[in-house]
Amino acid sequence: MESNEIENVIESILFVSGEPVAVVRIAAVMGVSDFDVIAAANRMRDKYSFERRGIRLVIIDDSLQLCSSPEFADYIRLALETRKPPQLSQPALEVLSIIAYFQPVTRAYIEQIRGVDSSYTVGLLLDRGFVESCGRLAVPGRPIIYRTTPVFLRTFGLESLRELPELPEIAASEEGREGIQNAIEQLRNREGREEESGKREEESGDIV
Repeated sequence: MESNEIENVIESILFVSGEPVAVVRIAAVMGVSDFDVIAAANRMRDKYSFERRGIRLVIIDDSLQLCSSPEFADYIRLALETRKPPQLSQPALEVLSIIAYFQPVTRAYIEQIRGVDSSYTVGLLLDRGFVESCGRLAVPGRPIIYRTTPVFLRTFGLESLRELPELPEIAASEEGREGIQNAIEQLRNREGREEESGKREEESGDIV
């Protein structure tokens, strides 16, 4: 299959899906290698960006997704009468950072580092789709364990968790809470890079 045809098929699949589609699935339906799909996706991503197209191709872990260009977000919101999504508050970023760096983690572990109850904030992050439950810990009480989602990666402009800013090894203690502040600030700087997908929450203000 020619490279242009591969790109066209990828574009069609992602446009109709509207959600991330696994590279391995795209490769299977076309009868090409995963490498061919990734190479085509990188070419498409560069072309969309260079030509300042209205769409962007993002690579999230081992999946691909088409999203609208962030520089046109204001026009999209006006046309579709949607609101700008709320930014994450400091407590929400703190909890999200802990989950991102130490996942999978229990709420008790998060609270051990933060020193405060975090059930409300974890619930808000679940509602926003930044984190998800991924099973239960095999200990008495079987507490739920949490991990980040592709929404987290897309929002902070990350292709995978390997791109998280390096974090010094820290303990679950007051020193640990202080040590994670650099990571929180770096995530704060990356926040807002979420590509518009036409699915915006009808709410405003910060998540607390």
